[in-house]
Amino acid sequence: MSAKAISEQTGKEFLYKYICTASAVQNRFKYATVTADTDWGRLTQEHPWLLTEKLVVKPDQLIKRRGKLGLVGINLDLQGVKDWLKDRIMKETAVGKAKGVLKYFLIEPFVPHKQEEEFYVCIYATREGDEVLFHHEGGVEVGDVDAKALRLMVPVDEKLNEEQVTEQLLTNVPDEKKGALASFIVGLFSLYEDLYFTYLEINPIVVTQDGVYILDMAAKIDATADYICKAKWGDVEFPPPFGREAYPEEAYIADLDAKSGASLKLTILNPKGRIWTMVAGGGASVVYSDTICDSGGVDELANYGEYSGAPSEQQTYDYAKTILSLMTREKHPQGKVLIIGGSIANFTNVAATFKGIVRAIKDYLEPLKENEVSIFVRRGGPNYQEGLRVMGEVGKTTGIPIHVFGTETHMTAIVGMALGHRPIPHQPPSDAHTANFLLNASSNAKTPAATRTASFSETRTTNDSSHAKKSKGLPADSLHSILWPLKNVVTGDWKEAQASSGCSGAKATTIFSKHTKTIVWGMQTRAVQGMLDFDYVCSRDEPSVAAMVYPFTGDHKQKFYWGHKEILIPVYKNMADATKKHPQVDVLISFASLRSAFDSTVEAMQFTQIHTIAIIAEGIPEALTRKMIKMADKKGITIIGPATVGGIKPGCFKIGNTGGMLDNILSSKLYRPGSVAYVSRSGGMSNELNNIISRTTDGVYEGVAIGGDRYPGSTFMDHVLRYQDTPGVEMIVVLGEIGGTEEYKICQGIKEGRISKPVVCWCIGTCATMFSSEVQFGHAGACANQASETAVSKNQALSDAGAYVPKSFDELGDVIKAVYDDLVANGTIVPAEEVPPPTVPMDYSWARELGLIRKPASFMTSICDERGQELIYAGMPITEVFKEEMGIGGVLGLLWFQRRLPRYACQFIEMCLMVTADHGPAVSGAHNTIVCARAGKDLISSLTSGLLTIGDRFGGALDAAAKQFSKAFDSGMLPMEFVNKMKKDGKLIMGIGHRVKSINNPDMRVQILKDYVKQHFPATQLLDYALDVEKITTSKKPNLILNVDGFIGVAFVDLLRTCGGFTRDEADEFVEIGALNGIFVLGRSMGFIGHYLDQKRLKQGLYRHPWDDISYVLPEHMSM
Repeated sequence: MSAKAISEQTGKEFLYKYICTASAVQNRFKYATVTADTDWGRLTQEHPWLLTEKLVVKPDQLIKRRGKLGLVGINLDLQGVKDWLKDRIMKETAVGKAKGVLKYFLIEPFVPHKQEEEFYVCIYATREGDEVLFHHEGGVEVGDVDAKALRLMVPVDEKLNEEQVTEQLLTNVPDEKKGALASFIVGLFSLYEDLYFTYLEINPIVVTQDGVYILDMAAKIDATADYICKAKWGDVEFPPPFGREAYPEEAYIADLDAKSGASLKLTILNPKGRIWTMVAGGGASVVYSDTICDSGGVDELANYGEYSGAPSEQQTYDYAKTILSLMTREKHPQGKVLIIGGSIANFTNVAATFKGIVRAIKDYLEPLKENEVSIFVRRGGPNYQEGLRVMGEVGKTTGIPIHVFGTETHMTAIVGMALGHRPIPHQPPSDAHTANFLLNASSNAKTPAATRTASFSETRTTNDSSHAKKSKGLPADSLHSILWPLKNVVTGDWKEAQASSGCSGAKATTIFSKHTKTIVWGMQTRAVQGMLDFDYVCSRDEPSVAAMVYPFTGDHKQKFYWGHKEILIPVYKNMADATKKHPQVDVLISFASLRSAFDSTVEAMQFTQIHTIAIIAEGIPEALTRKMIKMADKKGITIIGPATVGGIKPGCFKIGNTGGMLDNILSSKLYRPGSVAYVSRSGGMSNELNNIISRTTDGVYEGVAIGGDRYPGSTFMDHVLRYQDTPGVEMIVVLGEIGGTEEYKICQGIKEGRISKPVVCWCIGTCATMFSSEVQFGHAGACANQASETAVSKNQALSDAGAYVPKSFDELGDVIKAVYDDLVANGTIVPAEEVPPPTVPMDYSWARELGLIRKPASFMTSICDERGQELIYAGMPITEVFKEEMGIGGVLGLLWFQRRLPRYACQFIEMCLMVTADHGPAVSGAHNTIVCARAGKDLISSLTSGLLTIGDRFGGALDAAAKQFSKAFDSGMLPMEFVNKMKKDGKLIMGIGHRVKSINNPDMRVQILKDYVKQHFPATQLLDYALDVEKITTSKKPNLILNVDGFIGVAFVDLLRTCGGFTRDEADEFVEIGALNGIFVLGRSMGFIGHYLDQKRLKQGLYRHPWDDISYVLPEHMSM
């Protein structure tokens, strides 16, 4: 969500710290926070004014009207504050329907003042600008400020000045106070803008001769602006609404959400409840909550939450295990139900997310059985059949009752099943597999002509003005019984919401056609390929994507498929080049991140050819969104989004991932236009509408998801009016939502006759009025700030206005079908004949994902797997590697030998790396590295030149020594026999001999390793054999010692053979394939890098070997 309430203390801290005003703001930073654990002695040391001044104390827990509730202690000394708190702190208190414990209190200095010195000021955001409310009478008895207060609208991107404030707001204020108030309000407005507040109320603000005092304050800030305001905000804590505790699990999910590109939300409503949900999608999560509450489950609903935006398997696992952990802590006498629901996904791989849920279910198998949990699953989208299959298998193999349903089942039908209100079908019909990109044979032969580009249905000229009224042609028992029951309810004062429902004349009625060309901002290859496949099945002549813009690479071309053949689409670094080279483009689809979406959109609006912009990003600060809207309105540009999946016009054009994969495009008949146009906030629910409309009517003509933010770029009314003026549209479906007042403009449009086509409308979020505390739903805009913004009020108003409003979302499809059937019956719609669309080959990667094809892998690996959430070394997660403190030796054991080696073995490996790290600059490898470094080469080149010298003569004797000594020892050859044989064969004994060290000048590296091996290894048979050989060779020549290469080689063989982790054959195989030389290569690489860095640090120049160190031996001159 975006607008989040902050504590009074946080709000005042921001104000005192950052307000810029000529008015004298008193009592700055004079406040103290008190909890049950407060150390009063320490508190008075930090705030000595507590001992000397009269005080005010009040709870700081987002409670409204504290004064009227008797929750403010006034004019008390410190002891009086303590006595006042004794009766209240940690005590349960009822505030309206909410019950909660008073935990956090704020103490401030008491300000003596007269009633006439109290004033009221409030600033809050609207779509058009920021409204400033002021009333010359403040305090507890201020009353209905909406009706009383003077108002001043400051349009978006405009400033407030003292003259405006004085003239329009301070008319009833004494002259001597106007200057201070005007300066303060202007400063307050600047603070409000700079710190991205969305709501800021001070009641009362007291103005005396000493200055301005802020007594009580309530505020909300736009949490999405954190990346802009972090330096000023710091780490803001957002308290939960009063009546709901803050649970650590909520904080855990919020942390997961912050670290993920996906959306993960969790609100715990009743931890003892029996009905738990795990719903995919912001809109769908609200619909499921509505249905549960409508079915009588409000008191048993345990949580609200959603996961969406293609979370990974690991993220879904973490989310699911949190839910399962919570729901299995306390048993319920009736058992518990878990509803795993969702709409039809646009781009989330359902099977991947379900695998995470299945993992969590398996982890909580016994607790789920003990709590008698039944699970009901309904989902659709990419690869959903595999997801449902996996989920069903878990039920069969574990004994947990898991009932799975796909798109053939209405989205919320599983709620009735879970609560026992409808029977559970044993074998629900299943739709075609995701892999089936052809239309199935259907009993309905009525489909569109291949060349049809207008509406799928034949239309007849009728009197449109009759459409909006509930038709007399509908059978009374089929429609009237499922319409919203008419009641007299107060919907609040919404005159302002009814104002001008007109659309800017500069904006086009038709924003997409079969010839629409677009630029895609961002390297979204999957979305672009989906658009091209859609274009192909719609029989478009050319791809809709003309170009892509991606600032992080140079200009190039990206390969895509157009049906069976490959095509190239140009990618540009900037919009200027893209628009210049593709003047036919009039649509921009922006996949820019929330941080860059504003700048890239503003840039795009400078090009006059762009008429429509779809902004996919979620989390753009509201202030920036409003600026974009204002610019777009001036230029006549239609914005779809932010926080949207986009929109679709069947047979013509689709935005990004809208409509999902081709199987859904085909099953929902989105490849050709129908007669029904819809507008929704939710992207996931728009796909569900595609499904519902395709099953109940002749299909979708156009559909738009305007986005879940509080201020979408275009509104419901904008699109409803477009549909009203579009000849091919015969009926309109609107899926509204709690929050905002846009739906009232539709009411007004119907009443005034501006909208004459039938409108079927349902506003989701009806459950909100049933909760005791405020719940912020998945969309940023899904929160009612007043009675008229509730879904219940809006549904009633729509019904009163003449729209077709079902009793619940469950019956939305029935109402749509009833209205459509009436239009067919009266001849308004005449269904046309179907013609199958062309088939599109499936991408190889997706076919492999679905398990439809197999191909031999080009590589095989058995040591590492980076594909999951966590890196795995030979089966061991990286977190475990660090937890066990395995070190470099342990990691090497996992990656080289696929074993978890004993501690002494890991230590020995690390010692080998240490002793082989370097042996001075004179050896060939170091010398080459130095020469290369001094020639100006880079680190990799220099290191490689040194490593290439390693072989039998330098450093590469480990393997050879291990092989020679092992062969001799295993054959039963005595040490003397081995030495004599090697001499007879004219071969060197690898690992014997050193240019500098000797029996009289021993190599301390060998001595250190020998002492360790003798102390820790279970047996050292091969080492003992090699030491016996050394006795023989050094008796002939003192420097024929067992050198460090030879020692490591034979000791490693002893390690492999005796540590218990390898068979004899496995140990011999590692020696044979060269594993031991790897020790020297790895160790010496550290030294070579050191030599490279040393030469660069010393800034050594190009090396040239001196002449006097070269013996020039030339052939003698041959005279004639």
